[in-house]
Amino acid sequence: MKPTYSMDDTQWDKLIDHVSKYFDDLTIKRGFQYFKQERVQQFTMPEPEHLEAVVEGNEPYRVDIRLNTFLSSHCTCPVQGNCKHMIAVLLHYASLLERPIHAIVNAKSNVVSKQAKHAHAAPLAASTLTKLKEQASKIPTMSIAQWHELFELCCAPLSDSTPNAQYVKDTAAVINKIKPPLSPIKEQLFGLHLYLFILEKLVKQSQHQPQNQWRTSGYYMGFHTHVAADDVRETIDKIFANELAISSEPEHWSSVIETLAYLRRRMLTESQSLTYFSDLYSQLWIKWIHPALQGTSVYMEELAHLLAAKEELGSALSKLPWLAAQIRMHFYLSQDQEAWSLLQTAGSSSVIRSEDLYSFLHELSDAKAWPRLVNWLVEAGPLLSSYRKGSMQPYSVYWERAVQALPEAEPQMWKSLVLMLPYSRDIYEETLITHGRWLQWMDYHLSTGSMPHDFRVSDLQPIEKQAPELLLPFYHQAVERFILEKNRHSYKAAVKLLKRLFKLYKKMKQEDRWELFFTAFSDRHSRLRALQEELRKGKLLT
Repeated sequence: MKPTYSMDDTQWDKLIDHVSKYFDDLTIKRGFQYFKQERVQQFTMPEPEHLEAVVEGNEPYRVDIRLNTFLSSHCTCPVQGNCKHMIAVLLHYASLLERPIHAIVNAKSNVVSKQAKHAHAAPLAASTLTKLKEQASKIPTMSIAQWHELFELCCAPLSDSTPNAQYVKDTAAVINKIKPPLSPIKEQLFGLHLYLFILEKLVKQSQHQPQNQWRTSGYYMGFHTHVAADDVRETIDKIFANELAISSEPEHWSSVIETLAYLRRRMLTESQSLTYFSDLYSQLWIKWIHPALQGTSVYMEELAHLLAAKEELGSALSKLPWLAAQIRMHFYLSQDQEAWSLLQTAGSSSVIRSEDLYSFLHELSDAKAWPRLVNWLVEAGPLLSSYRKGSMQPYSVYWERAVQALPEAEPQMWKSLVLMLPYSRDIYEETLITHGRWLQWMDYHLSTGSMPHDFRVSDLQPIEKQAPELLLPFYHQAVERFILEKNRHSYKAAVKLLKRLFKLYKKMKQEDRWELFFTAFSDRHSRLRALQEELRKGKLLT
């Protein structure tokens, strides 16, 4: 049912503007939750631009909103100001008008986007653009640091823009406008640093903003900034996906090392809540640097830089990425004992990310370094134990690959999976089934108190087909547990299992054993009248 009075587009835009001015993001989000929970009741419009309603909160609150004189609006809740109940009413009104409610939910970011449009609308002055192009002509011989200084000059007019997707687009367009012709390697490096520069701009404010102020400042990695940063990260991943054929232009190796220094610095000082630069540091090594190296000197030099950073950065050092980087260098140097020692350090001080561990396993698997992969799987298992199934699944995949190549490693796989229990439960069960270890699978579930109804019929079908006798104790134990509950519902469940038991005995051609069991069973529980009734209903008793 539409409200008595509607509004035109001008009034709608004015409402959005009011919401952006008079409500903060948290209030808007809470009001949106109230709207979705249908807490708005008794909505009326006594006159144009006048809304009245009751909103169910801790108690019913009366809301009175004057759209033409918004500051005179009020609610009877304790907030004594613009509150979530008022937002819920506005959303209810918008919904009745069939207006896009997300225009209200995103009112603050929508207004900011309009401001950003105005900011990027002003192009660089012709004289400024000419000077920048003149400087940019020297890009092929500039250092990486000088590139970034030039990028800074280019995006100066956008300094007041909101860090979002539009800002990314505008900054990339301005910088690409001054880019001179470059060789293939320089072109790749330029594209990489263009987006590294933008990424740093997006996260810089959020990294240095005091965390206790982020809710009011709006700069602590807001939603739209986060989306923009993730998009930039995807663009950089695509750049890394293209091989850097440095052997064709070896004179540009120094620029690669400068890139490494750039990412190292930002990785080592990155906020604990962010992983952009630590991930990209790893990608640089995996995709571009490691494939191009023959000797060990670059790895040793990087280790020296990392160790020196501890004293240089002091308390500003981000310890986990620092440890992960050292582990990677020892990994590339085949110094596995040193790498594992650091893994234990990282694992004891904080939970090392599964992505970091899996990257090492992935490289060993791709290189078909099976003995090393087995050793790394043994060491990595305990550190992965606290992760959920989604993160544990690749671990079993790498074990399967290793065992397929080295069958003699299978005992180590089983030992690792058992030691990781109960965290490895899901992958342990799946691996037992994959290898046809039905007896161990059944023993495990009997010992953990599992019940047949914990599984789909399709889960048990392989065992029923290959080793049906193993299901007998499983079903028998479950039947007795249901009987002990002594209620109608459990008796019905017991009868269903008894029917499955009968089918199993029949399939095994052991009907005599079934008769002996069932006769003893029905006699033992003859006083349970409700059970006897369910047995008759199930046609197990006549």
